[in-house]
Amino acid sequence: MTNDQYSIIIILVGVFIFFLWGRWRYDVVAFSALMVSVLSGVITPDNAFNGFSHPAVITVAAVLVISSGLAVAGVIDRIAHIVVPPLKSLFLQISVMASFSAILSALMNNVAALALLMPATIDSAKKAKRSPALLLMPLSFGSILGGLITLIGTPPNIVIAHYRETVAGEPFSMFDFSPVGVVVAFVGVIFLGLVGWRFLPKDRQAKTATDELYDIDDYVAECVVAEGSAAIGQKVKDIDDIADSCDVRIAGLIRGGKRILRLSRTRVIKEKDILIMKAGPKELDSFAHKLGLEIKGGDYDKSLFSNDDVSLQEAVVSADSRVIGRKIGEIRLKSRSALNLLGVSRQGQNINHELHKLIFKAGDVLLLQGDSDSMSKSMDRLGLLPLAGRGFNMGKRRHAGIAILLLAGAIGAAATGLTSLTISLAIAALGMVLFAIIPLRDLYNTIDWPVIILVGSMIPIGGALETTGTTDLIAAGILNLSEGYSAFVVLSVLFVVTMTLSDLMNNVATAVMMAPIAVSMANSLGANPDSFLMAVAVSSSCAFLTPIGHKNNALIMGPGGYRFGDYWRMGLPLEIIITIVALPMIALVWPL
Repeated sequence: MTNDQYSIIIILVGVFIFFLWGRWRYDVVAFSALMVSVLSGVITPDNAFNGFSHPAVITVAAVLVISSGLAVAGVIDRIAHIVVPPLKSLFLQISVMASFSAILSALMNNVAALALLMPATIDSAKKAKRSPALLLMPLSFGSILGGLITLIGTPPNIVIAHYRETVAGEPFSMFDFSPVGVVVAFVGVIFLGLVGWRFLPKDRQAKTATDELYDIDDYVAECVVAEGSAAIGQKVKDIDDIADSCDVRIAGLIRGGKRILRLSRTRVIKEKDILIMKAGPKELDSFAHKLGLEIKGGDYDKSLFSNDDVSLQEAVVSADSRVIGRKIGEIRLKSRSALNLLGVSRQGQNINHELHKLIFKAGDVLLLQGDSDSMSKSMDRLGLLPLAGRGFNMGKRRHAGIAILLLAGAIGAAATGLTSLTISLAIAALGMVLFAIIPLRDLYNTIDWPVIILVGSMIPIGGALETTGTTDLIAAGILNLSEGYSAFVVLSVLFVVTMTLSDLMNNVATAVMMAPIAVSMANSLGANPDSFLMAVAVSSSCAFLTPIGHKNNALIMGPGGYRFGDYWRMGLPLEIIITIVALPMIALVWPL
């Protein structure tokens, strides 16, 4: 082995370890690996940033913009509650819901599809008096399966398609993935509806996790600002630190008999004001003692926290939220976003105490109180997804037809050879802006920049695998272990290895790393490289064993009240079924 080969292998092992560790976000890990590759001489400085101009990066960005346009235009919201009804039969409810999720994911990014369908699914579970855990994991798995059907369904397909262009001169087309993807998705959805949900633990099947945040059993009281109180003359923001240290939330204020829930943090507190507080008895007593308040008492009533101007909203922390790894004080939730955090649910466990010490994680469900008009924008800025219907962007609904036509036109132009798919999708994304479906000021917020950084950073690293001869080295090692076996057996080994890696690290990174290895293996066997690339495309997207392999799995963790170990219970038999179904289909459609 050469020094460059040692270096790139060490870098890739480091990437794998840091992805698995999860302390650093995957885009930071990928970009760090790129910089280390440059400093070690594995990648030349001139080629370091070639990945960011790669067609795969542009395609991913365009798909994200188009997906956001479809959501804003109300294309999905119009039919989601109809297609995800509270059916009496659990099999029918899961099958219909997972099928629609799969179909939707074939036409747009599967993370966006899940985010759009999750509120309707939770509402359906409540109406049917079922635990959301029974529906959300099949919903997530269905959206992942649907991404297998088309090129734009999931970023790994885009990566594999464009890598094929570098080795064969022509990328995979929009529907080249469909013959295998449709069969795998169909069988997977049937499994989820028939038996998949039965593998969940019994307590998860019975628990209605998302209702519990509203069942606040903390003491809620009205505290009078008495004569001589230290709070008199202070602004609300001035006593926020004291409230946080006592684990108390100030939810509103009553002045002159008028209840004020749209509470500005700069409002000055006056004598005889009544503060609406949420806290435990001991915490409330400590806070009242420090500021000289008189506790009137009171019972929990949802109306105490909401009216026409102020609302309560449950939201889930997305995998790329800017609040992850930070405490509430660090993100200045009250002062910057005018949001009041009333409670948190993590993996089905309610957290209502010491919220100022809590470090947010992906999948946390937050109970927020805030201004009804600005809450949606504040949540978007922070990367929080609502678990109930939003009711904003209603003015864009008239553009639903235009949004559909833009997507259909892009697909049609690529299918007929009028232009490449990358160009047609880029034009469709531009159309979303020109037709004012997506305001120009919001355009860049629709792009998942961590994914863009990840893809742009990993493409040169994948190229370094080839230029250093490391792909041939790894391929030879796998082939030596499989010596004497047929190409189909070797393909099966590649499929299982890739699927396992995808469960432990990001699926895009897995596709970038395994694609050149797959081609090298195929060339060594004298087999069809397309078969091996298609195997990588399918297996790298099938991450069902852990919540870290795919964003969708992390997204449902909090709302479904799932634990880390719940995923493999349903995911392992699903991955076995996919392996049994996908490999013969790949060999049939793309003969070895």
